[in-house]
Amino acid sequence: MTDHERPLNKRGERAADAVGQALHARGYAPDIIWSSDATRTRLTALKLIRAIPGAQQIEYISGFYHASARNVLEICGQREEPERPLMLLGHNPGWSDLHYALTGHNYDYPTGACAVLTRKNDGHWLSPESWALKDMILPRELE
Repeated sequence: MTDHERPLNKRGERAADAVGQALHARGYAPDIIWSSDATRTRLTALKLIRAIPGAQQIEYISGFYHASARNVLEICGQREEPERPLMLLGHNPGWSDLHYALTGHNYDYPTGACAVLTRKNDGHWLSPESWALKDMILPRELE
């Protein structure tokens, strides 16, 4: 089995359920998820939307698999900024680097970690100046 085909383990399943519930409870539930197409992120996205009431839309993006922060921003830059809350779902080390690119803070994402960012201004949606870190949801803190 390749890394791309690797399913979620039990810890990942629990983390996805807990993070989905926390996103909903804290009022951060996404309406749209742009996700890596790896098996474990597909399964994570499905678990997240099961924990969140209402309709959500998932788009699987092959370019997110093991993407660098720069690649993620380039892929997102080819799209319009969504008008509804968006979640980006992917893998480290790219996601830690993306966190730094958008917030200016280093953070080594543990399995299932979720950063919640809010818009600070009307600048370009992928500009670091447009985002502020609002919350970090860590599965180990939800157990």
